[in-house]
Amino acid sequence: MSTLFYKVGKTAYEKAWYFIVGWIVILGIVLATLGINGMSVSSDMKIEGTESQKVLDKLVKELPEASGGQASVVFTVPGGERLDTPERLAAISKAVNKVYGLDYVINPAKLASATSGASHGDQPPQVGGTQGAGKAGTGGDAPVEMPPYGPLIVDGIPVPGMLISADGSVALFQFQFTVQQVALPKAVADSVVKAVTAVESGTGITALPSDSLKAMQPPVGSNEIYGLIIAAIVLIMTLGSLVAAGLPLVIALFGVGIGVGGAYAISSFVTMSSATPILALMVGLAVGIDYALFIVNRQRRLIFDQGLTAREAASRAVGTAGSAVFFAGLTVIIALCGMLVIGISFLSTMALVAAVTVLLSVLVALTLLPALLGLVGERICSRKAREKNRSKAADKRAGIADGWVKGVVKFRWPVIVGVVVILGAAAIPVASMEMGIPSGATANLDTSARQSYDAISNGFGVGFNGPLLLVAEPNDASETITPQVLNNLVQGLQKLKDVSMVAPLGINKAGDMAILSVIPKSGPTDAATKNLVGDLRAADSTIAQTYDVTLGVTGFTAINIDMSAKLAEVFPVYIGVIVILSLIILLLVFRSILVPIKATVGFLLSVLATFGMTTAVFQWGWFKEIFGFDTGGPLMSFIPIMVTGILYGLAMDYQVFLVSSMRESYVHGHRGHKSVIHGYDQASRVVVAAAVIMVSVFAGFIFTHDVMIKQVGFALAIGILIDAFIVRMALVPAVMAIFGEKAWWLPSWLDRILPNLDVEGDKLIAELKVRDSEDSTPNAHQAH
Repeated sequence: MSTLFYKVGKTAYEKAWYFIVGWIVILGIVLATLGINGMSVSSDMKIEGTESQKVLDKLVKELPEASGGQASVVFTVPGGERLDTPERLAAISKAVNKVYGLDYVINPAKLASATSGASHGDQPPQVGGTQGAGKAGTGGDAPVEMPPYGPLIVDGIPVPGMLISADGSVALFQFQFTVQQVALPKAVADSVVKAVTAVESGTGITALPSDSLKAMQPPVGSNEIYGLIIAAIVLIMTLGSLVAAGLPLVIALFGVGIGVGGAYAISSFVTMSSATPILALMVGLAVGIDYALFIVNRQRRLIFDQGLTAREAASRAVGTAGSAVFFAGLTVIIALCGMLVIGISFLSTMALVAAVTVLLSVLVALTLLPALLGLVGERICSRKAREKNRSKAADKRAGIADGWVKGVVKFRWPVIVGVVVILGAAAIPVASMEMGIPSGATANLDTSARQSYDAISNGFGVGFNGPLLLVAEPNDASETITPQVLNNLVQGLQKLKDVSMVAPLGINKAGDMAILSVIPKSGPTDAATKNLVGDLRAADSTIAQTYDVTLGVTGFTAINIDMSAKLAEVFPVYIGVIVILSLIILLLVFRSILVPIKATVGFLLSVLATFGMTTAVFQWGWFKEIFGFDTGGPLMSFIPIMVTGILYGLAMDYQVFLVSSMRESYVHGHRGHKSVIHGYDQASRVVVAAAVIMVSVFAGFIFTHDVMIKQVGFALAIGILIDAFIVRMALVPAVMAIFGEKAWWLPSWLDRILPNLDVEGDKLIAELKVRDSEDSTPNAHQAH
């Protein structure tokens, strides 16, 4: 492998402009395609195979009028005032009529006509939400308690889709589109917002449109630049040259430019969440800078230590460090592609886009980087840097890294125990980790999402922030659901313990499907709501058996519940897949049984501590002021899988670069503790620099406004910090020192069948020695 990459590096160095122009053309094509197709991302997260998605798909097929996206607007007035004054009622009524007059917005009267059909008579009355009703009888059954809110009435007529709180300070306008939000033209959403915010003019009313009506904002800002600035500073300190430090940045930007630009370019044809390109940007920047740094650093070492020319050093650096880069990148790609086994489309798209971006970063590092090095030539190491290196070589005093690793090797058992105790303590919060989709309840206090959530909770109850959509179908195909049956079903649902309100939405024309809206008493992320969804779906529930129907539950809240359950179910499978595949790669790279196992155990410590600290910060609210949020809440349900996959791949990067250096020292004659110390001395400085760069890049995303990106950025930053500086820099040399040469043991039968990938470059060095000796022989004859 190293011989192949040596030839690639040499060709790119000698024919630099061919490679440079080639990559520029590829980038130009991507940007041109992006300019033609534009960008189209959404917050839609479809989970195939879940109960809620099956119900939603059935609604789309059987009753498309009722399967569109939902939106809401909250109207509030200052404390002590009321909305139901003549002037304010007129303004609200005018706004509502404008909204119902827009294309793509369903008029309730039209929906009732489309769903009920003449043969079924009038719609059954709504149960719950009747202003001043107090109690409502249900035939011979026990009375049902009614909530303290009711319809907003203008000129004696209820305004469709509107409720007002008992104190008159909050009104809720809920309506539905004919299509899902992802298919809704932006102009329609803008018109809705314009219509409802018009009520604010001179009335003292505040209108708070739901987030689904707002334009999708890219979840990045200027804070990410700070990460790149820190990365640039670390590169200059590590490489000691502006020219050398600039190359990894150029390489990383090229890789993410093509990868992320390509993702946006196809976003009009492939459904893509807003976080997908941003995740690729995060990972692509981090690995792109690191991979280029490893190769440039190796080239400079070869120039300093062996006196090679820049041309030969670049070729050998691509052959040796490039091999490690290739397998490190392959590990990251495998970890990302392992998400495909989960079978969730938006996660698969995230993983594939990120994996392609990593692949591009590897290819750019192996081809464009040596081409740029060819343009730079001998200037990659200034005369001042060469003189400084010679003076360092003459000074035999041990450096910080050498002193550190010798201390770790000497006190290896206390180090191991200390690392396990520290990371074990950091992992304690994992026991109380809650998963879900952050709602308005966890948004910052100064956001409209939080203000709307609080207003709805105070005026109507927290459950109104997470309505459920029920679909009832008779178990007997020959039966139909009549208005009377639907009315009885509504009455039965209303008596359930955690139900605040039930509203019938209608019956389809065939009479074999009824739709209802159920408002829980508990919030969208509460355990009680999850239990209610489970009870409603149960085939043996009292409701299902009493009315001989099958109930399906969907809606945003139910989808989120199903998403969390689905991800928790497939998580062990995912972990098993990436661990097995990565162990195989590490076995091939290190030709050792122990090293891959040790690497995986170290990672498990890292990831548990990572999720513990992430839970403490985002769920418990530790240091929330520092990280720019004011309310804790559950972690995004897909973060464990996403972060585990990315962290595993990146952690193995450092494992490959650090331990391959120890392996190289062992292969080249250093034995016992000396191979650990020498290998550590050679690799630690650049590994530390790479880790600082990666932490800086990820940390830049912590301060974005998007809570999902914020959580991912924090988890990746703290995860790399733990894995690189505690596990790889302390635990790895301590464990390697305990096992000594046994760490490289491999059964003879396995040694014979495993291919020799030559990551250390032994075959390459042997071939180069033969070439050099052949080149020197004719010269010796000519001298005679």
